[in-house]
Amino acid sequence: MILVFVHGWSVTSTATYGGLPDALAAQAALTAPGLNLTVVQIHLGSYVSFQDAVTMADVVRAFDRALRDALLPPGAPAGTPLPDFSCVTHSTGGPVVREWVSRLYDGGAGLRRPPLRHLVMLAPANHGSPLATLGKERVGRIKAFFNGVEPGERILDWLALGSADQWRLNGRWLDYDPMAVDLYPFVLTGQTIDTHFYDFLNSYLAEEGSDGVVRVAGANLNCLFLRLVETAVAVVNPHPHFDAQPAAVLTPDGGPRTPQPPLAFGVIPDASHSGDSLGIMGSVTPGNAAAKPVVAEILRCLQVDSPAAYGARLAALAALTDATQQAVALARPDEGQRHSQLVFRIRDDQGDAVDDFDLYLLGGPDYTPDNLPKGFFVDRQRNSVSPNSLVYYLDYDVMARLPGAHFGLRVQARPAAGDGFVGYAPVEFRTDGASLAMALRPNETTYVDVVLRRHVDRAVFRLGPVTPAPLDFKDRKPSGTDVDTP
Repeated sequence: MILVFVHGWSVTSTATYGGLPDALAAQAALTAPGLNLTVVQIHLGSYVSFQDAVTMADVVRAFDRALRDALLPPGAPAGTPLPDFSCVTHSTGGPVVREWVSRLYDGGAGLRRPPLRHLVMLAPANHGSPLATLGKERVGRIKAFFNGVEPGERILDWLALGSADQWRLNGRWLDYDPMAVDLYPFVLTGQTIDTHFYDFLNSYLAEEGSDGVVRVAGANLNCLFLRLVETAVAVVNPHPHFDAQPAAVLTPDGGPRTPQPPLAFGVIPDASHSGDSLGIMGSVTPGNAAAKPVVAEILRCLQVDSPAAYGARLAALAALTDATQQAVALARPDEGQRHSQLVFRIRDDQGDAVDDFDLYLLGGPDYTPDNLPKGFFVDRQRNSVSPNSLVYYLDYDVMARLPGAHFGLRVQARPAAGDGFVGYAPVEFRTDGASLAMALRPNETTYVDVVLRRHVDRAVFRLGPVTPAPLDFKDRKPSGTDVDTP
């Protein structure tokens, strides 16, 4: 087996892999001899992510060139296919390889067969990291992770919660059936905080439901996409903050989309993002490999060779996740064990981003903000590059207490319809007692694409007869009638 390692963001040395490559080779010889995995067959990746000019696309192109240089014989003709190989990635390395798969092997209607057989992602930032939004300078000051080298601006833009690139890549992967082309993806992540890296100025390094850098819900490839479009139906919300102003109803367009079939995901016990004490990768050595659950789990993933074996691995990792998170609940009863991430994108029906808006989460039979269960909210971030993208981080187990699964949202965008020549009406989405799972799932990210109708007043453009005197229309007022009104 050819095994390629791909590291995470702002790494400057292959020392980041620690003893994991040697440990995997040693343990494979003892517990999985059929893998035929030796150190000679292991390739350690190294890429530049700490220069501002370097983009994710640049890294992907260089990754493909490096694969060809390392895995093909010297002088191989152009177009020679790569041999089959497997990958173990850490942090940003997961999105790097997924971008490579999508950019080079997307067949339009699905995936063409790539040479990649197994993709084992350790703590991948598949749906970003809350640290990235802090900005280049502040993230660069967290030297425990970045060794004094500031991560590049363009890679940070990709990693920021709610980035356009995450919308694109994760949405595209919903159209893929990896197993149909012999690709077996796995996500293994931790939910332990290494207090050695704690920074009292930055709560994200000790955020519940995360490994100190990547949220469990932000690692899991199983995600949900929901497109909500404005309709002509109106509702009135009784909450006094909304002044009894009618809101147009948002309705799902085509229903929720999720990966089919589901993808294997496991939470590893006692694993944090980085470090030589608890780090999911950095703490592994040949001497402690037998006692590190992540080593055995990686080897089990690398032995999967059929959809049936993948299904068994999926079930085993789900059981491991339950056990790990139950242990978290016992050890840290003051914090939630399962969380959900909601990524909202607000656009109009003309395709334009709507940046100026207020978004309210609603609950209870009356669908008001006051009826949400106490303690449900953990964090909120707006994407600085795409301000029409807003990310909420919630305690799923608290949200699951909503009586009758009454959950919804309200968006009030500006300019408001009726206040000028163009604007937007308030809109609301309500589950109306349907399963909470249509919008919120434990350990997962939900992408909610909200499409507003852009209301244009008829007075924006008028035609009239020729008159003796020129028509001065600088003081024209809105007519109050929409151009789409019959």
